[in-house]
Amino acid sequence: MPTFTALTTLTGKAAAEKLGEAMERLSPEPTGIGVFEVEDGSGLWEVGGYFTEAPDEAALAVLAAAFDAKPFVVSELPETDWVAHVRRELAPVEAGRFFVYGSHDADKLPEGKIPLLIEAAMAFGTGHHGTTLGCLKALDRLIGEGFEAAKVADIGCGTAVLAMAAARVWDGDILASDIDQVAVEVAEANLKANGMEGTVTCLEAAGFDHPDLAANAPYDLIFANILKGPLVALAPDVTAHLRPGGYAILSGILNEQAEAVVTVYRESGNNLVGREEIGDWTTLILQKMA
Repeated sequence: MPTFTALTTLTGKAAAEKLGEAMERLSPEPTGIGVFEVEDGSGLWEVGGYFTEAPDEAALAVLAAAFDAKPFVVSELPETDWVAHVRRELAPVEAGRFFVYGSHDADKLPEGKIPLLIEAAMAFGTGHHGTTLGCLKALDRLIGEGFEAAKVADIGCGTAVLAMAAARVWDGDILASDIDQVAVEVAEANLKANGMEGTVTCLEAAGFDHPDLAANAPYDLIFANILKGPLVALAPDVTAHLRPGGYAILSGILNEQAEAVVTVYRESGNNLVGREEIGDWTTLILQKMA
């Protein structure tokens, strides 16, 4: 079955959400609508629809004009086995002592590396993206400097690859949380696939809004690989849940956004001790002031 997409951009969240609602009334109807902020500081929002029949381009043109949006770009997507495609395209990733791989690459495990199995079908946070890779490299750096953590929190955990990496190195209380219950289920499945059941506690929570996260504080290490906006909003909570001298590894930050995040976390009581750019993305290591 063919799939068509229709994408546009416009300024402002409210207008974007109203355009998305208007698209739901199109004929043929879209099978799904997405409204996302473009994370580049431009203030633009992307609105897109998915269709199993070719959309009415005249109607899309009217909507674009009505909401002062760019003309819709309509594309037909080829039928693709995306899991097979990802398996072909995503080679194993080495991040210092860590080796992230899919089961199709199980025969490539190198000696002396810490293996982390993440299936291609669970591709949010596989280690290939600059944000996850940056976090793993930051963790590897801290371990190399002799840092040890008895309590770890992975906020916005996705596949929980970061929590699993910590659990491979340290025996301690390691919690992984995500706002999306599906991500929590993926995290638990990944733990099982790695034979790591019971080493990480997976929770559904927005930020630190869960009694178990509060009860386990203060943490020696907190991961937060999300986006600039939530990271800035979480600065007081991240700081409050860290022990003095504890570390936060932050990513999901575009390079041009990094200084703003550093400033907010410095004002909350943290020092920048490490920074790495991978492609368009920056990973930060911050330490809570003693």
